[in-house]
Amino acid sequence: MVPVLSAVAAVAAVLAATGSWLARPSVEPVPALPAAVVSQRSQSTGHSADPTKDAEADVVVNVVGAVPKPGLATLPANARVADALRAAGGANPGVDLSALNLARRLADGEQIAVGVPAAEQQPVLGGGSPAPGAKLDLNAATREQLDALPGVGLVTAQRIVDWREQHGRFRSVNQLREVEGLRGNRLSQLIARVRV
Repeated sequence: MVPVLSAVAAVAAVLAATGSWLARPSVEPVPALPAAVVSQRSQSTGHSADPTKDAEADVVVNVVGAVPKPGLATLPANARVADALRAAGGANPGVDLSALNLARRLADGEQIAVGVPAAEQQPVLGGGSPAPGAKLDLNAATREQLDALPGVGLVTAQRIVDWREQHGRFRSVNQLREVEGLRGNRLSQLIARVRV
């Protein structure tokens, strides 16, 4: 009886092992994945293909005035005023662009006015300085106009113009504190004579 039971147990074990072996999962080949493709935007602007990184690197500006497509334009962080103008379809025919510094780097959130006279045009005397009592527009003033203000001088005037070209428009006259060499009484006198 024991040999019969042993034989039945052996046959059952062989059948169980065979069933397990036949029920094992089959190996399926992995399909070939497509090669990574760099988008044209990534190649032309140097941006990564990751849209979250691109969003951090872009600036958004508002182009207004004499352009075919006024409105918001999203551009790479190192874009210039000329790039914003191009994104808006260029200037309308006959528009004078001499008031725009086309080479200036853009700042996020700024407005580019094309062919539109500056708000509150101030009367200017023959010497290039504002009329008595009028405040000088910090974002439109030339180096010579800034130099004509009391206590400024050519070096400080150039530093103000350089700051404006590197950082974009002044949003507040208090940003003059960021210009090298402007402190104390000199800064207070200048803040009283300019506007944005």
